Amino acid sequence: MATLQLQNLQKRYDNGYLAIPGLDLEVADSEFLVLVGPSGCGKSTVLRMIAGLEDISDGDMLIDGVRVNEKGPQERDIAMVFQSYALYPNMTVADNIAFAMKLRKIDKAEIKRKVAETAELLELTPVLDRKPGQLSGGQRQRVAMGRAIVREPKLFLMDEPLSNLDAKLRVQTRAEISKLQRRLGVTTVYVTHDQVEAMTMGDRVCVLRLGQLMQVASPAELYGSPENLFVAQFIGSPSMNVVLGKVAAAQNGTITIDVAAHTLTLADAAAARLAGLADYVGRDIAVGIRPEALGGDGEGRLDVDVDLVEMLGSELLVHATIAAPAVRMTDTGVEVGTGSSTAIASLDPRESARAGERLTLAVDLNRLHAFDVESGEAIGR
Repeated sequence: MATLQLQNLQKRYDNGYLAIPGLDLEVADSEFLVLVGPSGCGKSTVLRMIAGLEDISDGDMLIDGVRVNEKGPQERDIAMVFQSYALYPNMTVADNIAFAMKLRKIDKAEIKRKVAETAELLELTPVLDRKPGQLSGGQRQRVAMGRAIVREPKLFLMDEPLSNLDAKLRVQTRAEISKLQRRLGVTTVYVTHDQVEAMTMGDRVCVLRLGQLMQVASPAELYGSPENLFVAQFIGSPSMNVVLGKVAAAQNGTITIDVAAHTLTLADAAAARLAGLADYVGRDIAVGIRPEALGGDGEGRLDVDVDLVEMLGSELLVHATIAAPAVRMTDTGVEVGTGSSTAIASLDPRESARAGERLTLAVDLNRLHAFDVESGEAIGR
């Protein structure tokens, strides 16, 4: 077991490109931390620096409080599971799992015991004599994990290990990995581009954008209290609806937000939660509404024109046009659209909605989010 600390970790390539401008992150002993973000955000680069496969340009990396910047991969006591499995096709499952131990000249009886123990843990005992080409994708992934487990490393690093599996097998295997990690208690850093995977597996989730840490928190906190517009729109499926609104104040001091020709009046609880809005009276803001907070219960009201209805069994997803410009975070900053935009509402499947009709949807004002339209930072968290 181990702790991991990244202190102002930086990666600059020979052409001058600064991929990681300075990352500060701590991973606790036995924690399962997930690095997530869009393609090119630097998550795999960070993982490779932790593994010792990429040089660290600046900053420090500490394992159990010991600086390891100059140590090679073998000296860091880390095991890595790759997207490609990286199994030896000419070896049996047993030989693949045992390979690293044989290189370290561990006693044959001990190797046999560890292989048997690991195979039982991963439900691979019936296939120990088979070769990788005779296995399913899920079995190959478990062999790759078994090869890492027998090393008994301080850290597990996993680089998109499920991306080669089909959708059903991904769900099954991610549950197996989560249960296995908790059983072993090994500190784990896991990279994925799939935010659903991140939210269902991690004790904490670290969201990266352009090599920078946008927020690190528990899945529940990321979803319910995003610190900025990027996290708000990246985490959640379907994504949070974010449109332009204007803050106003009623004569009695109550804060209101004008959105799509409707006035949303914030009651005490909602106003207290978004207390920072008092400084935005008369100014535009980005208003965020999760699909499940639009169309269920709530005191606010918004009119929409239904474009598409999707029946998913447990919910009815309504795609609709709303008379307010969309707001989103791009690589260059916050971008405000023009005219109307598309919003998604999650309704009870017993509700009725049809394409082409006009609906008035309730808005749960206690679950409203607000963001600065210049910085993208959350208001009044």
